[in-house]
Amino acid sequence: MDLGLTDRTYLLTGATRGLGFATARELVADGAHVVLTGRTEESAAAAAAALGDRALGVAADNSAADAPDRLLAAARARFGRLDGVLISVGGPAPGTAADNTDEQWQSAFESVFLGAVRLARAAAAELPAGGVIGFVLSGSVYEPISGLTISNGLRPGLAGFAKSLANELGPRGIRVLGVLPGRIATDRMTQLDALSGDPEGSHARNCASIPLGRYGTPEEFGRTAAFLLSPAASYLTGVMVPVDGGARHGF
Repeated sequence: MDLGLTDRTYLLTGATRGLGFATARELVADGAHVVLTGRTEESAAAAAAALGDRALGVAADNSAADAPDRLLAAARARFGRLDGVLISVGGPAPGTAADNTDEQWQSAFESVFLGAVRLARAAAAELPAGGVIGFVLSGSVYEPISGLTISNGLRPGLAGFAKSLANELGPRGIRVLGVLPGRIATDRMTQLDALSGDPEGSHARNCASIPLGRYGTPEEFGRTAAFLLSPAASYLTGVMVPVDGGARHGF
């Protein structure tokens, strides 16, 4: 299937590894250009080098107020256009309502929430008809996840923002959507399993709760996200798409 990605340009934040990098790799494989961000120049450059000439790596902090303008300018300067963004950041600190500190909440709000809103607003002002804004969120949009109270508090708010933005940008032909990864085999999931004190047991219990009986792979997420960002998904907007092996209880 031709996704229509040839020579289109996408900006992906937090994409030097894990789900963002997997998506960038699929986009490049189908002919797109990507600008991907990481926390350091070294990590961003290494990730871009692994993808070849169609990729540019830029160091950026999602919580920095000047990041959106700088990243959009980098995409224009290198590739001459921007067709979409995929906004993702590292997961906020784990913990319970009693354990998480004000500092952890503030830090997560600045990077996970406000940073995402800033970039989406900046992209919305620049994207042409046919453009797309995607948010990598979490299954916590619908169902709270034990031990991830900050994520449970912030992700649903971003989903609400995304839905509002989809309604506002629809008349301009710009799509907005969310991708909700479940348990995908990334470093983040390894970390969360380890917090239980019994990583193997945690992994087994989690797999047993997933209808497909296993964790997903970054490649499976990346292929789904690349499709959703592509012109092949041109009539999808305002939706939250779970990539979770059927783990969500609702339908």
